[in-house]
Amino acid sequence: MDLLSRARHLLAAHPVVDGHNDLPWGLREQVAYDLDRLDIAADQTGRTHTDIPRLRAGGVGAQFWSVFVPVELTGGAAVTATLEQIDVVRRMTERYPADLLLALTADDMEAARTQGRIASLMGAEGGHSIDCSLAVLRQLYGLGVRYMTLTHNANTPWADSATDEPAAHGLTAFGEEVVREMNRLGMLVDLSHVSPDTMRHALRVAEAPVLFSHSSARAVCDHVRNIPDDVLALLPANGGVAMATFVPKFILPAAIDWTLEADANMRAHGLHPLDTTPEAMTVQHAFEATHPRPPATVSTVADHLDHMREVAGIEHLGLGGDFDGTAFTPTGLSDVAGYPNLIAELLDRGWSDADLARLTWRNAVRVLRDAESAAVTLRAKRGPSTAGIDSLDG
Repeated sequence: MDLLSRARHLLAAHPVVDGHNDLPWGLREQVAYDLDRLDIAADQTGRTHTDIPRLRAGGVGAQFWSVFVPVELTGGAAVTATLEQIDVVRRMTERYPADLLLALTADDMEAARTQGRIASLMGAEGGHSIDCSLAVLRQLYGLGVRYMTLTHNANTPWADSATDEPAAHGLTAFGEEVVREMNRLGMLVDLSHVSPDTMRHALRVAEAPVLFSHSSARAVCDHVRNIPDDVLALLPANGGVAMATFVPKFILPAAIDWTLEADANMRAHGLHPLDTTPEAMTVQHAFEATHPRPPATVSTVADHLDHMREVAGIEHLGLGGDFDGTAFTPTGLSDVAGYPNLIAELLDRGWSDADLARLTWRNAVRVLRDAESAAVTLRAKRGPSTAGIDSLDG
């Protein structure tokens, strides 16, 4: 059996749990959430990185859909937009019940696998989504959100982002309370996008395993969105999982400067650098035609995974592609159908079937189950926090 056939055979038994996919925001931007106008039951190549046929082809068995809203939305507007994102994920699962199952627990993930469906979980990308309210946080959990990224590309009033100027140098007192309340709920604390100081601070406070939903190794590519080795080395004691991402500018050093130029070109055309609408992609491809892009490949991603396994251990790795949240993707990982190519590359590097099963499925299911178990213990000790940011940080 060749490597690609072996990879597909392995994924049939141990499918990919992908930590981060931005299709819900793409549905907002492209079709204003009208699922009739962008039917993911059909192949949508050229419009999105993601649809059900390609999820099936890629061996994806569980997807954390990002209910992302940009940092430009603040206050009540951010909360409202997050609720709209949650709504479209729930409508997707209702529209395609033969393929998608709304999953709230690790048991739900296993049930979806048994039924041949794709477990659909949700992660809120950015603490601005709760508008500094633990009550809002609890309501997001009640609606099915199972992780929250503490920041996106800008600081929140209570946590520092990797791509903003340090303010709190980690978490404020209210930020610590957010982490504790997430642990009490059973919501995973996602440390992608946050500064290294915030990562370390959250790991000191955490009473349950953490998640990095889409971050790679800073030692391999020195980008602020990646995880330093000293933080990776803390994961075994915490029990958390780091899910390697595929975004070229995060994994390939040569792509960093190129992306800065491409982003400037997008802004010059009045477009946001993260825009992946057809109009935006036309501008991106025109730029690429005159400014050849340094090519990241499946091998580039595998280099990060090799390093992360060496530092954190195989029990603490996963995959978080960031499909539909990036304009560019590595060769061999152009969309969600590409996962077998990555697994074949890792097989070629000597990764065992058991290690690959941990990478694709077991680690992610385990980290959610462990967060659920921790929440049972913590809820027996304390009730919902009524702390406010003014009372703690004022």
